[in-house]
Amino acid sequence: MTMSPALLIRIKKNADGSAALSCTRADGTVTWQRQQGAQGAFFPRHDLTHFAVETVLQHERGFYGLVADGWDLTDFGAPWPRGRLPEDMDPSELIVGFLDTERASGTRWTAADFNDKAAAYYSQHRLATTPPTLTDDDLVRVRQRRAELFAQWDAVPAGGTLELSFDLAGTAQATPVQGARPSEAMGRKSRAR
Repeated sequence: MTMSPALLIRIKKNADGSAALSCTRADGTVTWQRQQGAQGAFFPRHDLTHFAVETVLQHERGFYGLVADGWDLTDFGAPWPRGRLPEDMDPSELIVGFLDTERASGTRWTAADFNDKAAAYYSQHRLATTPPTLTDDDLVRVRQRRAELFAQWDAVPAGGTLELSFDLAGTAQATPVQGARPSEAMGRKSRAR
């Protein structure tokens, strides 16, 4: 018997430059969002960066882990229907935000740069938990995985879909799917980030 992944992630590349993210949980429920305009260019890479960070660093309670546990994509922003993000959440969003900023600026940060910025963020926001620390090896592995995912995304033709299996207990994989059916990128909810 084949077990379903904790989360099946599909990112569809539409011909008009928009994208659609859908996440199917092991129980069959789905949450989704259509990303248009500038978001259609930004969010697929942001979401792939989440996948790289959370699988390489084994973050079970990052963005995709919470989605697998039942959070809908609309739960991750105002008006925060589930309330604020859990305090025991892995620091994936912070690390991904740093990597997005690094990518936009064209400047590569060292682990010391990340760690200093994380410590400053935790201090400024008076967070009670210890800030995350990354090693240079962590960053090399995350950047390598992210580059592989970006290359796979770039190779997806308009109308195609990249599928990712998020399951930290198993093997996380990415598979391009040609000409996905519209229903594969649709579900019951959308998110506004």
